[in-house]
Amino acid sequence: MSPDGAAIRAGCGTSHVTDTRQLCRGELNFFRRAASQAGPLTIACTQEAPLFADIVANEGLPAALTFANIRETAGWSREGAKAGPKMAALLAMAAVEVQPSPTIQLQSEGIVLIYGRDEVAVEAGRKLAERLDVTVILARPADVTPPRRAEFPVHKGTIRNAKGWLGAFEIMIDDYAAPAPSSRGALAFGPSRNGAVSRADILLDLSGGPALFPAPDLRDGYVRADPANPIAVAQACLKAGDLVGQFDKPRYIRFKADLCAHSRSKIVGCSRCLDLCPTGAITPAGNHVAIDPNICAGCGACAAACPTGAAAYDFPAAENLIARLRAGLVAYRAAGGHNAVILLHDSEHGADMIDAAARLSDGLPAHAIPVEVNEVTQVGPEAIASAFAYGAAGVRFLTRARSRHDIAGLRDTIRLSDALITALGYGANAVATIETDDPDELIAALAGRGVVQPAMSPSAFVAAGPKREILTLALRELHRVAPNPVDIVALKAGAAFGRVNVDAAGCTLCLACVSACPTGALKDNPDRPMLRFDEAACVQCGLCEATCPEDVIALEPRIDFTAFNRPAITLKEEEPFQCLECGKAFGTRSTIEKVMAKLGASHWMFAGQHADRLRLLQLCEDCRVTGVTNANIDPYAAPARPAPRTTDDYIREREAERQKRAKEDKGDDLPA
Repeated sequence: MSPDGAAIRAGCGTSHVTDTRQLCRGELNFFRRAASQAGPLTIACTQEAPLFADIVANEGLPAALTFANIRETAGWSREGAKAGPKMAALLAMAAVEVQPSPTIQLQSEGIVLIYGRDEVAVEAGRKLAERLDVTVILARPADVTPPRRAEFPVHKGTIRNAKGWLGAFEIMIDDYAAPAPSSRGALAFGPSRNGAVSRADILLDLSGGPALFPAPDLRDGYVRADPANPIAVAQACLKAGDLVGQFDKPRYIRFKADLCAHSRSKIVGCSRCLDLCPTGAITPAGNHVAIDPNICAGCGACAAACPTGAAAYDFPAAENLIARLRAGLVAYRAAGGHNAVILLHDSEHGADMIDAAARLSDGLPAHAIPVEVNEVTQVGPEAIASAFAYGAAGVRFLTRARSRHDIAGLRDTIRLSDALITALGYGANAVATIETDDPDELIAALAGRGVVQPAMSPSAFVAAGPKREILTLALRELHRVAPNPVDIVALKAGAAFGRVNVDAAGCTLCLACVSACPTGALKDNPDRPMLRFDEAACVQCGLCEATCPEDVIALEPRIDFTAFNRPAITLKEEEPFQCLECGKAFGTRSTIEKVMAKLGASHWMFAGQHADRLRLLQLCEDCRVTGVTNANIDPYAAPARPAPRTTDDYIREREAERQKRAKEDKGDDLPA
């Protein structure tokens, strides 16, 4: 590999770039001299990162180290000689500071429940008994030889349900029974009972049945293996044996309940995160949802889909990813690169695929810039829009051929983003997934870029603030630099942008929709009856449509880029209704007229001979009291209510109906 020092200097905008050949061996003293100066120091090598970090820590050197891989990702490639701009981009992205993410602690005391069906589970218990506190539960056990010494409990039972996480599992067991101490040839169990509860730190499932949790591979502390596979069982036992002690787990999601648009007044609106969470970590909690950080596995699908920014990814934050994209694409362009394609990948499958492509095949193309994230499903439309606004010619998501969990949320994000990118003239299919486990297929997919038109004058905006503000800013910049900046783009149902259409003729300005709107997109006017709408703030949660008592609201998913710069528009406005007696303004004319129409048609106090009393409804609250008094209205003069129906009434009616049918049947038998 021959790093292009000139391109790196041009892209990173610095002359402090030094080429070395054996920095981790023969030139190690050169590294010590460089690290002896305080400040950031980027090393273009990740293979020997532990060595460099140990030297800095052991010798107390003041440099703040960051590492970038430009070998497997750029230099080891058939196009390595043209990869100078990509190297500059990778180094620029590595230099972006990452804020530490918050963590939570999981505590395991080593109490393990082994759930099995035969001797395999008992043998696993023997292997783990020296390190863990073991209990074995056998579901509908076959003949199991009684142990010579009862070193740990072996009971019978079937797990009805399980909940919890590493250090805090709670298991409900039916058909639970202890073995008889007098068991001879095989374990014999006594009387069983349902509803037994067991608590454990670790749950080892060797039952061979369905998983006890959704997305079982993502549940901390839940280890599962096929009991018919001895190697898998041995690996599961080793993994379970290591789950003792205190573990730091990232708090992947930053959640603000006051921004959540889940429900209002027991009417459900947005449920995007609930529909997407693979682990069941998200549950309804009144007007908002609750995210259990102990169960959350960090896929980030909820944060990518959340329209209000109530759920935001924090490992690291979305603005950090956008900052890396900005640094990388600016450096790539400054170093002379063209038509960059951003390859978003995770640290496990994606990194392994890139290494294999570099070591065993032709390596990544020079225009493909890999960007590592924790999970590709965490990436939202704000990052994709930012990439194209910064000058990218394409975005690709590298996933497994068979993902560990559903990527429906990612597909929705891609559909939304691709619709916008295509409509604005950047090119069709500019955003897509590469779902493969074959490095050669990865290389081939990146080589075919299609017809694209990147931004001619890319933006360089800095993303900051809450997620919704970042998304709005990214879309505005995407539109500003677009090859074909159309103002309105129609979207499919479920999109987080759109218009609220109100049938003004049927609207009574009750303003129930204003009370239900969680983002303030629908507004009133405290000085006069008015309904206003700010399209830039609408997230299409549907609460207004579900709440409207007149059923005059309909959602129209779309994005209007001009709405980001215009004030709220007026959907309906009326003059306030004035009291017929004192002239005081109260209510609206449409509301008063609708109330009069309903009560005049059916209510005993206003219908028929009492129609003249409808005038009372046109009086304010003060004058109405006087009017009711002067009219001598007796509130107890209502017609008598029908007598309550009793069982005897139903029996009498049924007998009358039976006799009627019998008489009709007898008449049918008479001769004509």
